[in-house]
Amino acid sequence: MEDVQGTGSLLDYFGQNYAALKQRLVRRLGNRELAGDALHDTWLRLNGAGDIDAVRDPASYLTRMAVNIAIDVQRRNSRMLSGAEIDALLDGVADPAPEPARAFEVHSDLAGLMELLDCMPARRRAVALLVHAEGLTQKAAAQRLGVSLRTVEYELQKAHQRLAAYAAAHDGKK
Repeated sequence: MEDVQGTGSLLDYFGQNYAALKQRLVRRLGNRELAGDALHDTWLRLNGAGDIDAVRDPASYLTRMAVNIAIDVQRRNSRMLSGAEIDALLDGVADPAPEPARAFEVHSDLAGLMELLDCMPARRRAVALLVHAEGLTQKAAAQRLGVSLRTVEYELQKAHQRLAAYAAAHDGKK
């Protein structure tokens, strides 16, 4: 067995004995492509490594290094999902976009609601929008409008009655 001194000599040995190293790896791994990839990664690691002390058996050293790299690659690949597995996962996810008929229905409902709000007295509409659209409390809506809490409660009750009547009439049309 020959001793190899340093990274440069190990790279020289690698280049001179590439075919034998690859054949040895193919027998160990059972896959020519994996053996070639592992040897390529081995060369890259050796090329980027600092100085390595003397190696007594460079063929065994490089083979062990390449086998370890191949094992790392196989582990990494086993954690990845296949295309079929990804498709199966995506099949279980609902499409967030509504169907065209449902989108039209929602748009129609919104248009009717806007018409209903436009028909309300200004203060009632303002109370309904402040409480429901902006999320203000009734007390905060009263302060913003400069009216009593009781007035806001009354206007909100009337707005809810109108909305309930609209919803009942609209549900009957479906």
